[in-house]
Amino acid sequence: MSELNELYQQLILEHNKTPRNFIKPEQFTHDADGYNPLCGDHYHIWLKLDGETISDIGFQGSGCAISKSSASMMTSALKGASLSQAKELFEKFHSVIMTKIGDEIPEATIEELGSLGALAGVREFPARIKCASLAWHALNAALTKTEKSISTEIEKK
Repeated sequence: MSELNELYQQLILEHNKTPRNFIKPEQFTHDADGYNPLCGDHYHIWLKLDGETISDIGFQGSGCAISKSSASMMTSALKGASLSQAKELFEKFHSVIMTKIGDEIPEATIEELGSLGALAGVREFPARIKCASLAWHALNAALTKTEKSISTEIEKK
């Protein structure tokens, strides 16, 4: 299992060093901003929908290796995906990273996530879950055309 963890760590570092889709697409139909005030991760997501298909997607910003890798892997997985596939992938990803430590994650679920399965280990570090999920929440904000910046923290009134 340590070999698999090492492979996953290498994948995360590779996506951090050379992020995929780290660009603002020339044409986009949806966009949103995501911010984690606790650690300073800040990303903007752009996507172009052609009907129900994500024909292009990109991101820019800065943050830790986990947040940048997650955004890179997310955009790679979603380019060309339908909205229903995107929602299904988000639900699987979110359920994996939110699984309590000690609870079993079905191996088939990790395999269905593809490279995103490398981020399953963040659940062992609760503060890093927000890093891994930031781009995903920004994606959801873009799809619902939320006007304000998405934050990982609840606003205090």
